[in-house]
Amino acid sequence: MRITKVLPVLTVLLVLAAFPANSQCKAFAKKIVLPELGSYTHDGNYHAAVLVEGEEAELYKTFYSDMDYRLSIGGEEKIPPIEFTVLDANRNVLYTNKDNNLATTWDFKLESSQQLKVVIKVPSSNRPGETPSSGCVAIMFGFRVRR
Repeated sequence: MRITKVLPVLTVLLVLAAFPANSQCKAFAKKIVLPELGSYTHDGNYHAAVLVEGEEAELYKTFYSDMDYRLSIGGEEKIPPIEFTVLDANRNVLYTNKDNNLATTWDFKLESSQQLKVVIKVPSSNRPGETPSSGCVAIMFGFRVRR
């Protein structure tokens, strides 16, 4: 009986504890990453999360052949520059910013509509004895109709 009373309270506390971080990440995304879309129209989605050095996150997104796209990514200054890789359904690497000085944007167009996987990684700075830092990482997508 006691567990049924404690469980809802713990659930509410966990949700409320995560809320400030998510709202801060969304504000970071709007202020820092959104302007990097430039003349591309934002797709309306804010993908942001707090990641720790050494962590990876994956995002799947469908892209269409009649559009030009811009992917923009950013991380807070207290974490190392973000690495990202874009893969197709066959796990072929279409782009990695490691080959482009850790660029924060990538403009692309596809010959056919498809779902792509974006792998985001916060590299580890390998500082012995120090706690890995964490910070907000945001990724946004913009599009424009090809003429």
